[in-house]
Amino acid sequence: MLRPHPSFLHALLENHATLTALQAKEDSAEVRRQLDDVTYTLCVSTGTRTLEAGLASARAQLAGVASQEESGLAA
Repeated sequence: MLRPHPSFLHALLENHATLTALQAKEDSAEVRRQLDDVTYTLCVSTGTRTLEAGLASARAQLAGVASQEESGLAA
């Protein structure tokens, strides 16, 4: 399975967090659409079917990258 670049995953997680916070303040159709788009992209990018699984997978992949960098294994 192809894996998305860590910076892409990081951007998706940031966008999701930002849009979730914005939705809590202003639940507009545009914010919901953007949140749906980010959720869809996150799920497709991580090969998952639910938001929860997509978030967990993205975080795990980013944690793995950080672990590799800390141990000097990342090229």
